[in-house]
Amino acid sequence: MAKILIIEDDMAIHSLIKDALDLHGFKTLSAYSGTEGKLLFEQNQVDLVLLDLMLPGMSGEQFLQEIRNHTTVPVIVISAKNDQNSKLELLVNGADDYITKPFDVKELVARIHIQLRHAATKASDSNMKEIHYKNISLNLETREVKVNDRNLHLTGREYAILLLFLENPQKVFSRANIYESVWNEPFFDSDKTINMHISNIRNKLNIEDTNYIKTVWGIGFKFD
Repeated sequence: MAKILIIEDDMAIHSLIKDALDLHGFKTLSAYSGTEGKLLFEQNQVDLVLLDLMLPGMSGEQFLQEIRNHTTVPVIVISAKNDQNSKLELLVNGADDYITKPFDVKELVARIHIQLRHAATKASDSNMKEIHYKNISLNLETREVKVNDRNLHLTGREYAILLLFLENPQKVFSRANIYESVWNEPFFDSDKTINMHISNIRNKLNIEDTNYIKTVWGIGFKFD
């Protein structure tokens, strides 16, 4: 059964989550500060993280930034912040899902199952070790991306978008297609997030002024 790291400093909420996960057969690890959470994350093989934002020691935002430099383990943020900008910013920076407090425990468990299934699907699709496209190579095991033997340093979202393009060259993706495939949730009414990530990927590829990601006006993007 999956092992889930709970990082929440409110004792009552923490106990509520832990009891629910124990009831559904999950293994759990408990942290009550961001610093403790990071230590447990580094010392254990964790399948998913439930993350509060307002934590002592290290904030949830800092924790997310730290782990997203080297892992794609699913992270579900559970926070009292309910404004759209906060939610969007967290999703852009690597959160896989966002639940506002107060929350329904059954919904939380359902969302955990969704994220674990999504992670398992990505893992099963990784039987092929490398994808090559012209001057680009992507290693599915190490997540290493190279252009003309030059290593690219991509965020988790940038890697996922580039992988989507490499697996489907010439296919035209709308912004909604990209968002729903990578973020695994309904598309927001804004193009800002996708445009920013596409721009970052283009800048990092920077292959002798070759623009592999083409804009298809009025529709979206394709890899060519």
